[in-house]
Amino acid sequence: MVHAPVGFFFLQKPPDESFPIPDFRTAGVSYLKEPSPNLRDMVYICQQRQEWYRNFARMEAGEKLQFVSSSNLKDDVEIVAAAIRSTLSFDLEERRACPTWSEALRRFIDAVEELGVLVMVSGVVGNNTHRVLDPGEFRGFVLSDDLAPLIFINGKDSKSAQMFTLAHELAHLWLGQSALSDSSADLLPSHDTEVWCNRVAAEFLVPLSVLGKEYREDESLSRALNRLARRFKVSTLVILRRLHDMGQLSKKQFKEAYDAELKNLQSVRGSGGGDFYPTEITRVSRRFARALVADTLEGKTLFTESFRLLGFRKMQTFNDLAKRLGITYR
Repeated sequence: MVHAPVGFFFLQKPPDESFPIPDFRTAGVSYLKEPSPNLRDMVYICQQRQEWYRNFARMEAGEKLQFVSSSNLKDDVEIVAAAIRSTLSFDLEERRACPTWSEALRRFIDAVEELGVLVMVSGVVGNNTHRVLDPGEFRGFVLSDDLAPLIFINGKDSKSAQMFTLAHELAHLWLGQSALSDSSADLLPSHDTEVWCNRVAAEFLVPLSVLGKEYREDESLSRALNRLARRFKVSTLVILRRLHDMGQLSKKQFKEAYDAELKNLQSVRGSGGGDFYPTEITRVSRRFARALVADTLEGKTLFTESFRLLGFRKMQTFNDLAKRLGITYR
């Protein structure tokens, strides 16, 4: 399947289709140079949802979000990370109290959506389970906007990796920049923007001041990685990166430990299964779904438009989704 319009096959030469947002993925891997049809279509779907929500917010006299574009690359990373924590009201102890990575991620997403950001997490294009999104191609992207900012996270990535992606994309919003990323704590990106966003994300999730108090010099590295990863609800690879930043690991030690950890680590990818409605709400963002369903039931948005944006066709599915969201006919 090429997922291209039939008319494309009758053109004398392929169309020059530019990617709609800046591509900050790591250079040097050939298959990353040209985004796949699955990735392109997911970006287009999210742009359509964002456009609808932006118009909705304007009609509802929504206020511009002050944190968007509130920082620049010259700002101190620790100060920006602290500002994000303060704005979110989701502190380290609250994250530590979460029993699982999944719970920590859910509460992190809820906190971000409370700010007015649409957070969509999916491992497939729309609702098409045959079009799987590859975390090896991208981990997430952000569509910056001061009224309807949107963050998309590749749901096929591990929960701990999704935590870092969400923090990384938040940093992009603080810069006011849309971007496609393959953000990872171990990477040393070539783009200044990605370097800065990675540093902010790492400091937001694992502040060096706190890590220094939690670290035990008499503990083996493997035990420390597992304990600190559970404490901060991040991957062991993020902890390795921060131990290197703290000066506990040399560049050579970090590289050797990272390679060894990567071989031993069996990341649990998102299953994409389970109850349809919670999965659907996660895929399209609870904030977006509530706004769209309510607006449709009030007669302001056509059902056909609503079905297109949600990615399903049956009225019963729509009604059941409305009930799950606590929205009823008036």
